[in-house]
Parts: sequence; C-alpha cells; structure tokens
Amino acid sequence: VQLQASGGGLAQPGGSLTLSCQYSGFTENYRAIGWFRQVPGKEREGVSCINWKGDTYSADSVKGRFTISREDNGNTMYLQMRSLKSEDTAVYYCAVDSGAAGRATVAWGYLFTSFGRGTQVTVSS
Repeated sequence: VQLQASGGGLAQPGGSLTLSCQYSGFTENYRAIGWFRQVPGKEREGVSCINWKGDTYSADSVKGRFTISREDNGNTMYLQMRSLKSEDTAVYYCAVDSGAAGRATVAWGYLFTSFGRGTQVTVSS
C-alpha cells in the first residue's frame, strides 16, 4: 500500500489550498480513504473521509470549509480547503482502511491502518 500526499504549503487566513493523494497497492474494495492531520504534541485527528460508496464524513471543525473527493480511475483523492484558519495548520496525511490487519486509527467507524507521508499546511499572515 502506498499513499503520497502533496499540495501543502503556506496560505493566508481565509485562503484556499487543495491537497492531493496518489494511492496504490490495494484493491478497489477498500472500505474508506481519508485525511488526517497532526500538530506537534497533539493526537492525530481525522479531518474527512470518503467510503467505497461515496459517502463522506468530516470533522465538525472543517464542515462547510473542506471538501473531500476522489477519482478512482486515477487513484487520486483530494481535499479542497477553503476559508482556512490558523488552527488548520498541521501536517496532513492520507490514509486507507483497506481491510488489512494492523495497528489502526479509528475514525468514523473505519480502521485506518496505512498512512502515507504527510504534507505540511501552514496558515499564517
């Protein structure tokens, strides 16, 4: 399983960024793919995920501002982030619940066992 996040960078408060995640190595029958974020000294938190049916889930802190989507043909997942706030500053990771065994981070009822390398998002004026 491989997941590679990209698209992070510096944005001003109120600005926008779009993250991308290229994924491979697991079948189309994954349960869910999603985005997590982490700041130093804090637990990793779920941001948003999309399941195999296309249902989406998001943390309350990003509802109405972040939109998750995917292109299964291109094996790519996106996170469109708008109205960014300083508290959105974090390293963002993409992850998958492919049904594989392993140490899992539980979010929205899914067990995310594979995480890619993160991309830094900094929101600052």
